[in-house]
Amino acid sequence: MNTKKVPSREFILFFLFLMGCLRQDDLSAPEMYCVDELSPNISLMEVLDSFDGSTREIRNDWVVEAYVISSDKSGNFYNTLHLQDRPAAPQVGVQVELELRNSHLFYPVGQKVLLKLKGLFIGRSKGIFKLGNAYTSFGNVQVGRIPKHAIVDHVLKMCGPPHALIPTRLFVQDLIAQPSNTLVELKEMEFMLELKDSTYAQIEVETVRTMQDCDDREIGLLNSGYSDFQKETLPTGKGSITAIYYPEGGKPQLMIRSPEDLDLRGERCEDLITEFTSESLIISELADPDNNSAARYVELHYSGSETLSLNGWRLDRYTNDNTERGSTIDLSALTLFPGQFLLIASDAAVFEQTYGFAPDLQGGTNSPADSNGDDNLVLIDPFGSVIDIFGVVGEDGSGTSHEFEDGRAYRKEGIQLGNPVFDPSEWEVFNDTGGSGTTNQPQQAPGDFTPGSRD
Repeated sequence: MNTKKVPSREFILFFLFLMGCLRQDDLSAPEMYCVDELSPNISLMEVLDSFDGSTREIRNDWVVEAYVISSDKSGNFYNTLHLQDRPAAPQVGVQVELELRNSHLFYPVGQKVLLKLKGLFIGRSKGIFKLGNAYTSFGNVQVGRIPKHAIVDHVLKMCGPPHALIPTRLFVQDLIAQPSNTLVELKEMEFMLELKDSTYAQIEVETVRTMQDCDDREIGLLNSGYSDFQKETLPTGKGSITAIYYPEGGKPQLMIRSPEDLDLRGERCEDLITEFTSESLIISELADPDNNSAARYVELHYSGSETLSLNGWRLDRYTNDNTERGSTIDLSALTLFPGQFLLIASDAAVFEQTYGFAPDLQGGTNSPADSNGDDNLVLIDPFGSVIDIFGVVGEDGSGTSHEFEDGRAYRKEGIQLGNPVFDPSEWEVFNDTGGSGTTNQPQQAPGDFTPGSRD
């Protein structure tokens, strides 16, 4: 192999010191020396697997092979070198802390390096594996930067040109299984629309800008407020991003080397519609059993012909004559099929014991499912429209056509569409002391109730 002879350690130290002091824009790529007589004796994965949870010094004569995936050329990385164990399909990655500006001139992207680990410390901070020197903070040993003079003892450039890195192509939802500090590529990504005209970062502040895919799955892009591109405006199109996966603190994040890692020139994603309305979802039964108040429930019925996502839907309760909402149940997690009933119990265990099957939801005490019969309930769609209502908001139900105390309010079978204005003629109401048009006959659970049926 035609390689340059490794110069004296003193020469390398002087060269590193000189390069670290100069401005980045004053420099051209230096003539670098390399090594080829040293070989790895352990994998990076084995080293990281040896970590026992506490920062410690490595005392073994371990030599690890790795590939550079970061670059401080544009200032988004500072005094760190990010490495992965393979140029493609990496299994692990690590962050090396070091006191060296313009490290891209010594260790360009794709450069194969050997890490001599003896004397370095290994640790994990916010879920990120780190190698470096050590310092103490509040009595705890932390991984810090390798001093300038010691870098040449631990981070050795291998002879040969940099390798072509192949980013792991993933979707946002797959990142959770991806090892941190590895190079990834995501397609069909764009910045959130509300970030239009925003810069990459606030000046001198580490800033996260949110990106999303066409299914509205989000991930943060972490940018330095000291980077060369901090003042540049974020691109507004859709496309691919190549970045280092950096889930600090368990929060999925990406870090780019420069804006060239972004290719967002395509048309933006079409708006994903996830919220729907329908008049075919109604309040079909309200229950306040005379013999068991814990067996209260609300029944909804959907008579539509297509599946209905309840994302953004809610059921509100207005207690007595209050004009302000007293409680609510968020229905967003549910999807209904044609003809389906939705049973919301005050107490799920009591409901199942009383009626013989489990409800779909438990509302809890003082929820819309726990009305004592003189309250008003309102079904609201994702756009804030009233789809259906029982009672008159602002009017206490006691002694009126919408009192179901110790009884039951049952929607007549022919009613299939919601009504935003309460119409007593659509209901059969049973109670102990209700007004005209109701039946003063307390109802006993379970026999007087029909949860899950309109018979």
